[in-house]
Amino acid sequence: MNSRLYECHVMHARFSPRRHAFRYRIFLFAIDLDELGELDRRLSLFSHEGHAPYSFRDADFLPTNEPAGAPLKARVEALLHRHGVDLAGGRVLLITLPRVAGFLFNPVSFYFCFDRTGQPIAAIPEVTNTFREMKPFFLGPETRDAAGRFHLRLPKHFYVSPFSDVDVAFDFLLPVPGTEMAIQIDDYIGEERTLTSRLTGSAKPLTDARLAWYTVLYPLITLRILLLIHWHALRLFLKSVPWFPKAARAADQRGLLRPHPSILPPQTSDA
Repeated sequence: MNSRLYECHVMHARFSPRRHAFRYRIFLFAIDLDELGELDRRLSLFSHEGHAPYSFRDADFLPTNEPAGAPLKARVEALLHRHGVDLAGGRVLLITLPRVAGFLFNPVSFYFCFDRTGQPIAAIPEVTNTFREMKPFFLGPETRDAAGRFHLRLPKHFYVSPFSDVDVAFDFLLPVPGTEMAIQIDDYIGEERTLTSRLTGSAKPLTDARLAWYTVLYPLITLRILLLIHWHALRLFLKSVPWFPKAARAADQRGLLRPHPSILPPQTSDA
């Protein structure tokens, strides 16, 4: 099967206006969306649209305006089509965490898309903030560099962290993961790199035994990730890093899925 696990290190380093860094270990699923049914049948600790310690629900990802109940792969395919890319019977590998004991949180998930010959044709980082807003960023085949990595810098127009303004640029460097994974996302203000985030890891078999072991090593991992985000936010606040209120630049937050009420235009009613 193409589906697997990655045991990873997350590294995050802020250079400006105050230095702050951390590094911790996690694990992630890499799920071939065509294998969800087979994974549900094979694994006792994983379910697709059911109940298990690790439960994957299509509706938790890429909530676009396709018809209700459209499978996740169909929504990915529609997004590719809107950008002029044809999946053409290919496959989609999603690197993410499903619900863990019913709780879901992914700061970023990655879709790697391949045509029917196995050639990488697109990468879609799907960024989620603590307001549960999502924004997918599209990297098409033209963004692959000489080393075969998807590479693109573009303004995020998204409130990801209260310590980063909405028009900071994301610089995505996304090698196609194999036995090893090495993903990097940098923040830029103009030509100054202000922050770097790296996700590196090694592939492991996706089995019940491995999942049971990771449940012991990384208990309630999605909740732990959210707690760490708030812990480091407190430390940045105590370091007097400037704070950017979410509602301050509502019009500059664009392309969001599930936008928060604080940035929606006020409702008017007919008297």
